[in-house]
Amino acid sequence: MDSTRASAIRLLTSSRSMILPGPGRALKPAPMWRSYIVSFAGARPRALIGPRRPRCNSKSGRYQMLTRRQMIATASTFAGYAVAVDKVLAQAIKTDTEGIVAGDQVVKIGTYEMPVYEARPAAGKDTPIVLVISEIWGVHEYIRDCTRRFAKAGYYAVAPELFKREGGVAQIANVQDILKIVLAQKREQTLSDLKAAVDWAKTRPNVKAAGVGVTGWCWGGSTVYQVAATNHDMKGAVAWYGPPARPYQGASGPVTGFDLARDIHCPFLGLYGETDQNPKPEDARRMEELLKQSNKHVEVVIYPGAGHGFHADYRPSYNAAAAQDAWKRCTDFFAKNLRA
Repeated sequence: MDSTRASAIRLLTSSRSMILPGPGRALKPAPMWRSYIVSFAGARPRALIGPRRPRCNSKSGRYQMLTRRQMIATASTFAGYAVAVDKVLAQAIKTDTEGIVAGDQVVKIGTYEMPVYEARPAAGKDTPIVLVISEIWGVHEYIRDCTRRFAKAGYYAVAPELFKREGGVAQIANVQDILKIVLAQKREQTLSDLKAAVDWAKTRPNVKAAGVGVTGWCWGGSTVYQVAATNHDMKGAVAWYGPPARPYQGASGPVTGFDLARDIHCPFLGLYGETDQNPKPEDARRMEELLKQSNKHVEVVIYPGAGHGFHADYRPSYNAAAAQDAWKRCTDFFAKNLRA
């Protein structure tokens, strides 16, 4: 563990318990996580933010006491989120729209309008659906580009902006403020919004409603476990370095990927890095063992020399060899399980 990450976790876990968003307590200041997360997270890459517009404040959340073990898991997860995001590299892949249709749409959920980014082949029918879940940065250009890549591979891909209910993160430069919004996410609401995105996708032109898969990176990778365990429309799930120990705050308490492994019955592919500190390789192997107790279609790949964010081509953490192999495995996996 590097010294910056270790220092952040020591600061965040210096008492037996701390207050983080979740049901059970009224909103009040939580100086530890507000003050110290930013000390190791750094600033969000400016090139991902776009032109400045008036920032929306996050809605008032609620708080719940976490145990020391849960704090360590949460702090380590956020340390992983913030690794090497100081600049956008010239190596970032740019996927054009030739042969595909891509753009912003809105999914209506009652009176709420959830922004989504969709991409699909310009021609063809019975196109399988891929639900794309972002990291904590929301649906920024990297996620949009990955969505277009899926369309180029013959899938209808949709990426919902899950943080919009709390004001959104698109125009926020301060990681501390972004994490407040991420921590305010309620498990049941997030899963409901993701289901709404899938249900909406099934109404789009030329899709195969029976062929739905889910994928996500980092925070989105952790969310993949939650979706795969609860939405039985899924015919395949691909998690990219999602920490299975990351607790999601639900109505009945925190729920991790480890907790849900026995409920994931669709084919599963996990893509992890050998030098990643969260999830560590032993976490990936533990998740694999738990999954295989009730699922015969599980594959976990740990890439030698690759760290957290190895697929994020806009970051110094990018590992081209691992990223290219993992992308091929991902699209081959979806071809096998969503087109059948």
